[in-house]
Amino acid sequence: MKSKYLHALPLSHISINDAYWNRYTKLIAAKAIPYQWGILNDRVTDTPPSYCLYNFRIAAGEISGERKGTEFLDSDAAKWLEAAAYCLASSPDAELEKNADDLIDLIGRAQCEDGYINTYFTLVEPERRWKNLTEGHELYCAGHLIEAAVAYYEVTGKTTLLRIASRFADLICKVFGPGETQLHGCPGHPEIELALVRLFDVTKESRYLNLAAYFVDVRGASPNYFLEEMARPGFRHMPSFHLVFNEPKDFDPSYSQSHLPVRVQNTAEGHAVRALYLYCAMADIAALRNDKALLNQCVRLWNNIVEKRMYITGSVGSSGFLERFTTDYDLPNDSNYSETCASIGLALFGLRLSRITKDASYIDTCELSLYNTVRAGISLEGSRYFYVNPLEVLPQNCMAHTSRAHVKPVRQKWFDVACCPTNIARTFSSLGQYIYSVNESENEKEVYVNLFISNNTKFEINGTQVELVLTTDYPRSGKISIEIKTGGTAFTLAVRIPSFAENFSILVNGEPADGSIIKGYYKIRRTWESGGGIDVSFGIVPHIVYANPLVCANCGKIAVVRGPEVYCFEEADNGTGLAAVFLSPNAVLTEEWNPDLFGGTMLIHCKGKKLVSSGTAASFSSTDKPHFEDITLTALPYGSWANRTPGEMIVWVHELMQKIA
Repeated sequence: MKSKYLHALPLSHISINDAYWNRYTKLIAAKAIPYQWGILNDRVTDTPPSYCLYNFRIAAGEISGERKGTEFLDSDAAKWLEAAAYCLASSPDAELEKNADDLIDLIGRAQCEDGYINTYFTLVEPERRWKNLTEGHELYCAGHLIEAAVAYYEVTGKTTLLRIASRFADLICKVFGPGETQLHGCPGHPEIELALVRLFDVTKESRYLNLAAYFVDVRGASPNYFLEEMARPGFRHMPSFHLVFNEPKDFDPSYSQSHLPVRVQNTAEGHAVRALYLYCAMADIAALRNDKALLNQCVRLWNNIVEKRMYITGSVGSSGFLERFTTDYDLPNDSNYSETCASIGLALFGLRLSRITKDASYIDTCELSLYNTVRAGISLEGSRYFYVNPLEVLPQNCMAHTSRAHVKPVRQKWFDVACCPTNIARTFSSLGQYIYSVNESENEKEVYVNLFISNNTKFEINGTQVELVLTTDYPRSGKISIEIKTGGTAFTLAVRIPSFAENFSILVNGEPADGSIIKGYYKIRRTWESGGGIDVSFGIVPHIVYANPLVCANCGKIAVVRGPEVYCFEEADNGTGLAAVFLSPNAVLTEEWNPDLFGGTMLIHCKGKKLVSSGTAASFSSTDKPHFEDITLTALPYGSWANRTPGEMIVWVHELMQKIA
């Protein structure tokens, strides 16, 4: 989007070579993408079949059989394709590109004559197209296909998938809208809205943007489309309905953000991933249409999430039932859901708001989600995943058929609903989109440095080639150097000042910078010459964070944070009974860099106390008073937990009051 708002640089222009993030960006291409390709093709023998590409082959007429799996399974193939595209942007791979092209051809052969693509409704219930928007996920799957098509076109220049997706989008534009013969509904699961904006951005076809805006504004209108749809004669729930609701009467419009028009909703409600995908589209539309009221609404919803409904790790969606937001300050630690996809959605929403407002605080939250919850979502082998991200785990309590059945003490090989693994793959393979934001309007040329990830980047400003070489070992330290190679051109370089940064300083060519701080960015406007550069320095020290007493689950508790990383205590370092740990807010937090742990990890050591039973076997006693014992604690980044022997884990621990100490 080349406007007064910021936009991303092409991923092919950004080459990441970062000691911290190489563990994940290289992991996706080398391990996760091949593993997921095997899963989608049902070639991984120690996991149940996915049936994803099996279904496409049936729809294409290549094999006979019965379609299997959830009705929204097609989206896994689309997200894998999007991740593959981003991997190709940074590392050309002939075999990967061939697999992607073969999948694209298969999708094309499965496409109906009118452009429709959905293996469930094509093979199982063709007569029920668009008759269950509440649960059917037709538009959700279409959205992910469109996103994949845009990504693959932008990276490879190939148009096959873009043509396939555009045909489908054109059909959707005919079916939905305000016209008398059109359906006046919207998707139960938002996703296509932001995808249509991406398609508009590439094609400049206004019908795609118009339909995205229509879907946003019709949601929550009276009468409620979803309630009316379910009341129609012959309506039948989807097979996966039982995964969400027990009974039809349980449907709550707030689950799909349709309880009110989105422009008047004051709090983030319902299914967290659905909400955040919707908010992303709202932000895009607000920017493209200069809709200040819609932007203000986005900011209002963002503030409600970040201030009152977000975990310290940047995760959201506290309820294990319906994967949803609940109420302000309801943030349980051992039963929360905090779906990985929801943190990805939060990062995408924050990235959009940062580009519209040029406010670094949104990037602070993006960084929090990426470094903690999203990173925790994948193992260091690339083949195990967390769907749910608790902040406290007692493995023996994670029992089947209980309220904590969704909480897993170890990452899983795959899921029946497998949105998270492919979502992680497309997120980390497109990590470059978060590093820089650029403004190339006529009045101002600006380059914003958002994340401190070592990379080489090339772009043009005023027709002049510019190369930035960013070097850092962040977050181990707050030292960043940016070498600028150019023939001489004027632009503003804006460097984010993290909210936790201590003693921030910046030098230009060895001299103190002559700039100004605006909305959390240090901005330097000058003509840059080749060989020049800047050196950024700020302190990153571990510190204690206090919970708001309104958060009942954390009342009287504290946590350890260092830079963008939240720390946790694992059984592997600290033994069992972590819920009985107490820590003084004045405890000395000692850092230890361990180069051998997970490719390099900053550990934090401190003294604490542990409340120990006096020996009674009863759950409570009026005579046997527990007592404190001294312990030495070791904390590691939350994003790295569960990569060793399975065991207990905790983030928030009791604050040790002075009278106890």
